[in-house]
This record gives sequence, C-alpha cells and structure tokens, in this order.
Amino acid sequence: MSVSRIKPVPCDLDIAQSAVIKPISEIAEKFGIDSRDLVNYGNYKAKIKLSALGNSNNSAKYIDVTAITPTPLGEGKTTTTVGLTDGIAKLGKKAACAIRQPSMGPTFGIKGGAAGGGYSQIVPMEDFNLHLTGDLHAITAAHNLCAAAIDARLHHESRWSDDFFEKRGMRKLNIEPTSISWNRVVDINDRCLRNITIGKGGLGDGPIRESHFDITVASELMAILALTTDLKDMRERIGRIVVAMDKNKKPVTTEDLGVAGAMTVLMKDAIEPNIMQTMEENLAFVHAGPFANIAHGNSSIIADKIASQYCDYLVTESGFAADIGMEKFFDIKCRQSGLVPDAVVLVATVRALKMHGGGPTVTPGREIDSVYKEENLELLAEGCKNMVAHINIAKKFGIPVVVGINQFHTDTEAELELVKKIARDNGAFDAVVTNHWAEGGDGAVELAQSVVKACEAEKNFKFLYELDLSIKEKIETLAKEVYGADGVEYSSEALEKIKQFEKLGYGNFPICMAKSHLSLSHDPKLKNVPKGFIFPITDIRASVGAGFLYPLAGDVRTMPGLSSQPAYMNIDIDTDTGKITGLF
Repeated sequence: MSVSRIKPVPCDLDIAQSAVIKPISEIAEKFGIDSRDLVNYGNYKAKIKLSALGNSNNSAKYIDVTAITPTPLGEGKTTTTVGLTDGIAKLGKKAACAIRQPSMGPTFGIKGGAAGGGYSQIVPMEDFNLHLTGDLHAITAAHNLCAAAIDARLHHESRWSDDFFEKRGMRKLNIEPTSISWNRVVDINDRCLRNITIGKGGLGDGPIRESHFDITVASELMAILALTTDLKDMRERIGRIVVAMDKNKKPVTTEDLGVAGAMTVLMKDAIEPNIMQTMEENLAFVHAGPFANIAHGNSSIIADKIASQYCDYLVTESGFAADIGMEKFFDIKCRQSGLVPDAVVLVATVRALKMHGGGPTVTPGREIDSVYKEENLELLAEGCKNMVAHINIAKKFGIPVVVGINQFHTDTEAELELVKKIARDNGAFDAVVTNHWAEGGDGAVELAQSVVKACEAEKNFKFLYELDLSIKEKIETLAKEVYGADGVEYSSEALEKIKQFEKLGYGNFPICMAKSHLSLSHDPKLKNVPKGFIFPITDIRASVGAGFLYPLAGDVRTMPGLSSQPAYMNIDIDTDTGKITGLF
C-alpha cells in the first residue's frame, strides 16, 4: 500500500483516504488463502467461507491486546493491535490481526470509529465502520424476527383453543408475559427506546405490554456469532436461546417458538468472517462485535481459527480492560475455542495513568487540563497502581505480559522511563514505548520484538475458575481475585435466580460479569485501585444459547443514548467525489 507519512499527523480519515489500497484478493493470496474460499464484496473486503477451516495444520502464536481501566483520554488499544501486527511483519514474520466489528451506535455517538488510528489502522476505514458486509443487519433482522414471533404467539394463544393448535401439530406455550426477556434491537443509540409500550391500537394490534429495545451488539445472537464454531453449532445454539418462562416457570426457547431455523437462515452469511487489510498490507479479520460490559467483548472464534492457519502471529483484541475483556477472553472464549494464548499486551498511556492517579476530570470535546501535558511524576506514579493491578490480573492466568506504552508527543522521557520501571518491577515481562500512531509498523518494532520473545517464554496458562464450582463461588472468585472486592452482596432477586438456574442445569456455565468498565470495581466513580468495597449483584441472567450466565453489578445500560453533540453532526458526503467526510 502506498501512503506517505506526514507530520504533523493528519486526521484518521484523511490518512485512510490518501492510501492506495490493494485489492483484498491480492492480500489474501499473499497469505496463502485460496481464491475459491473468498466471497468478494467489492475490491477491498471479502468474506472467507467456512470451507477454509481445517485447510492447514499451522497454528499461529496467539496474542491478546488489552489495556488499563479506560478513561475519556483513550489508550489506543485498537491502534496498538494494528501497529503491533505491522511491527511483527517488519521482523519478517507473517502477521495478522483479528478484531471486532464496531457498532454504529458509538460510531455516530461519542466514540467514533474503531478501525485504529493514525498510520496504524484498517482500511477502507469507511467500510469498516459503516455496514461492512451487513452482519449487524442480519443479526438485527434475526433478533427482531424472534421478538415478533413471541408477540404473535401471545396474540394467537389468547384467541384459540388447545385443540386449534393440536390440529396444526403445535401446542400452546402458555408464555408468562412478564417473564419475556427477549427485547427488540436496533444498532443506533436511542435512549427513548429503552422502555416502551407495544401493542397499542385495536384488538388485532396487541397484546399490549411493556417492552424494551437494546442495541444490536447487546443481542445474544451477537454473542453466539462470536462463540460459535461452525454452522451446525450456531443452529443448535440459536435453538437453545431462552426467551421467556411459561406459566409453570419452565423455559420457552426459540425452538419451542419454531423460529430458530429461520433465525439461522438470516445469519447464514454472517457466520463467515470478513477480511480487510492494515495500511501496511497485512491481513485483518473483522468479525462479530459483542459488548464487553454485558457480553464477552471479543471477536469470533471462527475468525481466530481460520486466521491462525495463515499466519505466524495472530494479534487479537479484547474489549475494555484486563478485568473485563481479557478475563472473558481467557475464561469464556479460550475455554470454548481450545486456543491457548502465548502473550498479553497491556496498553497504557502516560495521560491516562495520570488521570487514575487523581488528575482532573476530562470531558470529551473540552480542552484537557495542563497537568496532562506537563511532567508530573508524582501523579503518574500514583496512577501506575492501576497498571500494576492489570498486570497482576493477567499473571493470574499464567501468561507473560508486555506493557505497550502508547506515546503522546507531550510525554517526557522521565515519565516514560518511570512507567517502564514500575511495570518491570511489578512482574511485566517487558515494558516498551511505542509510536505506531505516527510511524506505523516502524514505530512498533521494539514492541514487536518484545512480544515475539514473550511468546517463547515459559507460560502456564490456566483458567481462573473451574466450571463445576457453584455459581456463587465463580462470582466470588471474580469479585475478589480480579476486581479486588472484600466480598459479594446479592439481592433477593439474584439469589432466587441462582437457585432457579442451578435447578435448570445452568450451574456449570462460565460467568460473564456485567459491570462498569470505568473502574476495577462496580462503581465508575471509584478510580485507580479501589479497596474495601463489597461487590453487589443486583440480578443474574442466562444466555443459554451463548452458554454463559451474566450477573449484573449495578445499573448496566444495554441501550446507550446520544450526547448533545453526537459524532454524526460532523459526518457528511462530498457529492462531487462521493468521499465521506467527518468520520473519525
């Protein structure tokens, strides 16, 4: 790919649009992918057929990129994932990355796109952030088909006798309306849809009941897409989804509704991973996008398994920080995939560490305080406690940790050296300053060298808990070992649900904790490394198709809202050239 690096570094979209991009078929060929396994969507993106699975016995070194606790200042995790991939390629290795497909909610909200940034991003970035190959639309359609099926069943069962259904080879499901847990979804931030009343109108429009909308990436179907291993497995998982309880408190599934097959049909193409390319012509797998605070926050198992056949090093990324996305990567994704990780890269920035150390509040869109632009070793040292906590979380799984310090031009040499020293003194395999945002793969070579060494280091990978522990034991292991809580407090509703789930045979599921990503604890106001708190479980729910339980620690939103000045206000199109403007 031909792109000239410019200083000062232009905006992400300008960089992406300045690149001369090679056809995706050429990138795939370079990695040894048979053209018969590709379904091209134009020149620069494609799907890989499931027939590619098992084409090779190669197994790449497997690296997870995670981060310290997020701040509004950003850590540059996806940028590091892409930069590290290109940096490893600079060492003469065949490297690829596998990351989640972004929701259009954050793209049009505050966060913007998620293709990386600077000279370490995936292109075309417009395609990456907008629609891609339509996977999210397929999930939306399949999810809402099921929601429509539930209300249609309620309507018809209220009008017809048992005999009516029996003559048609069916039976009444006797769904308890207040138990329905399957909401509708849309992939846009819309707070007004969080709580709605449906069915208003005439007799044929009902039944009237309260309901909700979630954002599409919060759908259990998205979690299933990310965890499934083949089409047969996906069909079985979709059929196991529990959408409600009947009058006798027995689960009602999509299979009971007769809608599981049609849902699978709508997702038959979505199961195939998408491929794109980095700015330095390395392969990027983009597939699935479950939220990390309410689902497991990792890209798909299928993408990782196919990708590992065609490269020496596979760099993937888990959502949010080590206490959420990385823990779920290990305890849920790796448990399901059977793939064993070789190294963890923990991304940190001097600015974000200062904020954890007690720096002033940062508000998106406003000028940041001068403390983040000037040397302050005392504040930085205090904030490094958060980094150390995340290093220790990764070490509990027996995997070497390399800290990647994502450099900003305001960082001083003394500040960078302090972070490196504290990381190394507290068990990191290494700590390296990286400048891939401004320099692409060249700026990540030192990080790549350390990661390659870490992949060869001794490791003793282990899960944090065994599945045969009780639900409460697994929850308490996470609360104490990962979040640093003194104990766990359960609501009466959560305790009742735990009993119910164990009775239904869900007790051996892994735990996918739904909690704030803005703190190691449940409370976003508790910064750095909170101590002396009790972790509250207010409710617990079952994603039976995905195969995990998700306890709720406090109020976790499944439908974001828009700010007063959303990102979409800057997005437009040049009608003369067809180029998108304002996307970031």
